[in-house]
Amino acid sequence: MPMLTSATHMLTKRMPKVISPRAHAFVDYITAGAFLLTGAFYWSRNKRAALGAFVCGGAELATALLTDYPGGVKKVISFRNHGKIDIGLAAMTATMPEFMSFRDTREKNFFLAQAGMMTAVTNLTDFGQISRARSQRRKRTKAA
Repeated sequence: MPMLTSATHMLTKRMPKVISPRAHAFVDYITAGAFLLTGAFYWSRNKRAALGAFVCGGAELATALLTDYPGGVKKVISFRNHGKIDIGLAAMTATMPEFMSFRDTREKNFFLAQAGMMTAVTNLTDFGQISRARSQRRKRTKAA
């Protein structure tokens, strides 16, 4: 994992979890849109970077659509597992310039910045919030 992403991870891992599931979903869709728009922008000047952006954007969008959180369409992935997938997507994003052979171009900086941002958002998200709310609902249902 590149140094920026590793540094972001170390700085944010132990910080308070201040991002709600709803806010996390919002950021996921913004991130996917940023990748897809950037892919379209890069298409005329760097096809490898454009394809990398489309892959990252598609993966981010698919994960968001399939997650069991506010904003998810089909509840296939638990929110906790979504957090684990997000860390993997951030690592994939950070290594995309190397993988797609555009590591010596300026487009690399977009991927490294996105990976750092994705890592920070994931580390600052309260992934237990949905689980706690559901367990309280189950207790109320059993008591009734």
